[in-house]
Amino acid sequence: MSIKAIVTDIEGTTSSIDFVHQTLFPYAKLHLRHFLRAQARRPEVAAQVHAVATEEGRQLTLEDAADVLERWMVEDRKATPLKALQGMVWAEGYAAGELIGHVYADTPVALRRWHDAGMQLYVYSSGSVEAQQLIFGHTEYGDLTPLFSGYYDTRIGAKREASAYRAILQNIGLPGEQVLFLSDIGEELDAARAAGFQTTQLLRDAKTKPFVHHPGVHDFSEIKLA
Repeated sequence: MSIKAIVTDIEGTTSSIDFVHQTLFPYAKLHLRHFLRAQARRPEVAAQVHAVATEEGRQLTLEDAADVLERWMVEDRKATPLKALQGMVWAEGYAAGELIGHVYADTPVALRRWHDAGMQLYVYSSGSVEAQQLIFGHTEYGDLTPLFSGYYDTRIGAKREASAYRAILQNIGLPGEQVLFLSDIGEELDAARAAGFQTTQLLRDAKTKPFVHHPGVHDFSEIKLA
């Protein structure tokens, strides 16, 4: 069967890992505590602070929650409340013009080509849906969000578990053999393959470990769709 939908990772796939780790994460760490102090009464912020306390299994003051979140950032935890709050901080940075979403030059070219060919395009990343939309909505190539049919984050499941990919297939309503998953992480590709996806590994960084049982490409221009 031909490919009818593409699900893509972000870090190391559409966008530079360095942008996430050297720009977005430091920005969030620098601004998160002040953001919490200023915005704690917003219901969506309060809900995420409560979720932090729930994950920690104890009551937390606002400053305690900020301490926990800063520790989670150092640990690179994939905790949903952390990702949600980071996304809110980044939203302010993008709105102020202090952040510009990074994508590789071949990314918008391929996304537009696939979209124009009738492909359904989706994002699946450990970053929150809101953070995903910010990256693609504020690139130097313009707003890329109209190209996507949907976004998934850790709320649908962990990226190295096949159950998450099965849930994505159920949500988009296509069999796995018609859906291509793109990522630089072999274990994620393994999980997607176990759920029935077609897979391709992005090898943009020389440090990326190739998983030879997945087709490998160096950029999107090398991806051939049957």
